[in-house]
Amino acid sequence: MTAKIKPSKGAPYARILGVGGYRPTRVVPNEEILKHIDSSDEWIRSRSGIATRHWAGPGETVATMSVEAGGKAIADAGLAPEQIGGVIVSTVSHFKQTPAVATEIAHLLGANKPAAFDISAGCAGFGYALTLAKGMVTDGTAEYVLVIGVERLSDLTDLEDRSTAFLFGDGAGAVVVGPSKEPAIGPTVWGSEGDKSETITQTLPWDVYRDQATSDVRFPAIRQEGQAVFRWAVYEMAKVAQQALDEAGVSVDELDAFIPHQANLRIIDSMIKTLKLPEHVTVARDVETTGNTSAASIPLAMERLLATGQAKSGDTALVIGFGAGLVYAATVVTLP
Repeated sequence: MTAKIKPSKGAPYARILGVGGYRPTRVVPNEEILKHIDSSDEWIRSRSGIATRHWAGPGETVATMSVEAGGKAIADAGLAPEQIGGVIVSTVSHFKQTPAVATEIAHLLGANKPAAFDISAGCAGFGYALTLAKGMVTDGTAEYVLVIGVERLSDLTDLEDRSTAFLFGDGAGAVVVGPSKEPAIGPTVWGSEGDKSETITQTLPWDVYRDQATSDVRFPAIRQEGQAVFRWAVYEMAKVAQQALDEAGVSVDELDAFIPHQANLRIIDSMIKTLKLPEHVTVARDVETTGNTSAASIPLAMERLLATGQAKSGDTALVIGFGAGLVYAATVVTLP
């Protein structure tokens, strides 16, 4: 006799219920970056739009920044930590291969034995984690899921690399995903193009550093082929963003906000033109003062738009992340 497995009993839909962010206290202007590279403030701003970024201090770890952002998101959702049934952390800058930092974060927050795990999907990590959280809620394996994007990219920045030294910042952004009676997180358009994996990569794998740790072997850093990444992001990601709108059944005229990965202001401006976004659509430009924080950039930008009143609860937003892999993820959400 074949056993019958009971169907899942999750919520009909899922939504973002709360958002939180944490930016390290140290603000690093372009002038400080220029101590290490032959460039200028004008050149950095024209190439990236970045004026300042935040770098973490000794006490601002991947875990502690995540706890700060996660705690704010839980409070913003009107929940207690014990109600969190899942913690998903997207990061590329947690240096322990195991255990997952999500378990430490869950414990520090006071969650009650939630499912907890890390994912590595670069700058698209928030979109990947959000999709997994949505599935957990609708499948019924967790009622509320905390999604965190967090990076300490200053640890992986080569200050003498003129093409990347000015790009990266540190910080954590978080959202709580929970049940909804109506669709509030659209279908995710995601994917990868592994043939381009070398365009953004760590300079050395950890085992090489271990085996050849001498004075002439530099600590691993992030390297990227800037022009190749720029062309890919500008020409391909606008198509993905449009596909996400189509999948959600939302037109650009119905959008209230556009929250792309905060990689580069030139990329963002190019996507706005390609998508033909109306002037009423609020566009996140958090990169100007926060830099590129990879997996943390979208939730940090979302938190700032809501905190400053540039966007409001119930607004419809298009979010898209893209980066190392090369990977991407885009969806349409209702803001908390």
